Amino acid sequence: MYHPYFRGKQFELIAIRETAHLLAKSNFVPIIEPVRESLGNLQKTLEAICDAGGRAIVIVNPYHGDHHEDGIPISKLLADGYLGKAISAGILLRSDLTLEDATKCYSAHLKHDPTIVHAGFNHPKALADYLGGGLTKSRHVFIDDHAKVLYRKHFEGSTRILVRDGFKRQRNADYPPLEEFSELHVTFGDVGMDGFGDFLIVGDAYSEGGGPAYAVAIHLTFIDPDKDDVMYIYHFVSTTKDTPADAAGKFAQALKKLIAKLDTGKSHILETSAVAEFREMHAKGHFPGLGYIKKLSMKHHIETLADYFG
Repeated sequence: MYHPYFRGKQFELIAIRETAHLLAKSNFVPIIEPVRESLGNLQKTLEAICDAGGRAIVIVNPYHGDHHEDGIPISKLLADGYLGKAISAGILLRSDLTLEDATKCYSAHLKHDPTIVHAGFNHPKALADYLGGGLTKSRHVFIDDHAKVLYRKHFEGSTRILVRDGFKRQRNADYPPLEEFSELHVTFGDVGMDGFGDFLIVGDAYSEGGGPAYAVAIHLTFIDPDKDDVMYIYHFVSTTKDTPADAAGKFAQALKKLIAKLDTGKSHILETSAVAEFREMHAKGHFPGLGYIKKLSMKHHIETLADYFG
């Protein structure tokens, strides 16, 4: 049903491992695009998913990161340890991929229960014709910005997942206090999809690493039952925004705003295990690092959607 899209950085993989049992229980299927040369953390993550009885999709031809030129090590990892273990090979179709390359990659991974991820591909009709009678048994993930309604129509009858980026990425200092994130968790069936996904609180835009933290922001999503269950996102931004120094102090400022909002009793923020950690850090005055904060926000997002679907 829900397919969160991760780019496979350290804290993203940790977030998956720490929610592996919840993902499996909720029938949520993470999509992982490996971006780091070392695949050790990815392997540990896939083992956690399998141990929990869950499923995942792993992109074997990443567009971003260290495996952009050569995804063979990823394919080898799947072949050596995950055949028949509910780990699907994701075939990422970008605009720079020819039909020949796409079909060659797909056929090479038939033993890995392939999932086609559409993200700018220019030959949808020809690909649907290639799949032929196997179309109805195939699985497709559409990145909404690159695969609109007419594109998706070519794959009617297959299993179709729509992934939409609800996170409007900008400089931390410029985030508004509150904005709409998505309604796709409510409407995916109405647009003919079998499931939905997003890029959590990170967004689709990819960067190798962040620059100096002139401001620190904590991003927390929530579902508003008073507004047709639309999902919104709070951005709790530090008061200090004009110096790269004192990340811990700026985190404390942002965290103070978060706790104040929670304590109003009107925030609609679910009291997840991630929120419990934020409360504990506030009580202790602890700063765990910016990557850890992002991990908590991702865990909270997953826990919120798991609670929504019951």
